[in-house]
Amino acid sequence: MSTILAERLQRFREAGLYLVITEEFTNGRGTLRTLQEAADAGIRLVQLREKSLTDRDLYFRAEEFRKICDRYGILMMMNDHIDIALAAGADGVHLGQEDLPLEAALKLAPDLIIGRSTHSREEALAEQAAGAPVINLGPIYPTKTKSLPMSARGLELIDSTIKDLHIPFSVMGGIKLHHIPELVAHGAKTIAMVTEITQAENISSRVKELFSLMGRG
Repeated sequence: MSTILAERLQRFREAGLYLVITEEFTNGRGTLRTLQEAADAGIRLVQLREKSLTDRDLYFRAEEFRKICDRYGILMMMNDHIDIALAAGADGVHLGQEDLPLEAALKLAPDLIIGRSTHSREEALAEQAAGAPVINLGPIYPTKTKSLPMSARGLELIDSTIKDLHIPFSVMGGIKLHHIPELVAHGAKTIAMVTEITQAENISSRVKELFSLMGRG
């Protein structure tokens, strides 16, 4: 493992909250304003996830995203697009099960955090064995921000998997403020969220509430 990747993974472990930003779910604020408000509130791990932009427009959006992340020391992840992640200077890229195979991604971008979506204990351990730097477990709860072919996996997914994981992992899917205590109790340390933060009336207050519930207030 390179020194760059090791440092990025340490920052991933320390972030606590993992904010995923999609223009559609920013309550009219827009991507960059949402990122700015979250950054001011202490978010240090974000993912830019846009499914409807052209690659060209997404690249320019990612460049602006990167500038804000640089000012605040935020770890920046891209969704799906490893080429744009590299071109825009992102710290990592998150890939689904149907995206670029892990082996190819690791060869193409050895210094990037390659995150992989997993939906079962078997998938999670298989990705770990294949060398994934980071995985995501989910969906934990029912979600409306992403169309998925599987039902919510519940806390059982964390319970059945965590004891055999030795790489960083995040949890995602329908997570709201009131879920935080039980997620923390079941061992989740990096909690990925979308609308609970991006559609909050006051992003700063919501982020501070969430951090407090995680014992980071």
